[in-house]
Amino acid sequence: MRIIRGKYGRRRFDVPSNISARPTTDFARENIFNVLENIVDLEGARALDLFAGTGAISFEFLSRGCAEVTAVEKASVQYAFIRKVAQQLNADNLRLLRGDALRFIQTCTATFDIIFADPPYDMPGFAEVPAAILGSQMLHPGTVVVVEHSRKHDFSALPGFREHRAYGSVNFSIFEVPLPAEA
Repeated sequence: MRIIRGKYGRRRFDVPSNISARPTTDFARENIFNVLENIVDLEGARALDLFAGTGAISFEFLSRGCAEVTAVEKASVQYAFIRKVAQQLNADNLRLLRGDALRFIQTCTATFDIIFADPPYDMPGFAEVPAAILGSQMLHPGTVVVVEHSRKHDFSALPGFREHRAYGSVNFSIFEVPLPAEA
């Protein structure tokens, strides 16, 4: 795993061979972060990484200046890897939670400036994840939500849809909660 840019940029970490996550490719991650940096100011932002996997997205957020990142990961191997990397980076502004991301979406009352979700593509109920996030209490005006998905999904009819981006076989749907003047 490579952190692309920012204060941890160019750092590499060996991902355990028994990890079951499908990490976002470096190419796709670099491009989606270029898009995000033109939509939202990451400096000082509060970010949420759902289905955190290897933590690559969380560490990219931290590296690019987010004040605080919450990462939710259920699998013990991935959770341990994220914890280990956070310790190596001395990233004390990473709040790592081991648990079910869907339950977190339903129960979390904290709000975030940016939410990134990369559920397993074969997860039962995958298609309902974006609507669950957009209907949650985790949003405030201006919150940006990014959902990574395969090309077989089209989330453009959901409220707040802003744009779709594709980088190879990796697709992202980007949503933005309107500011009161834009509503």
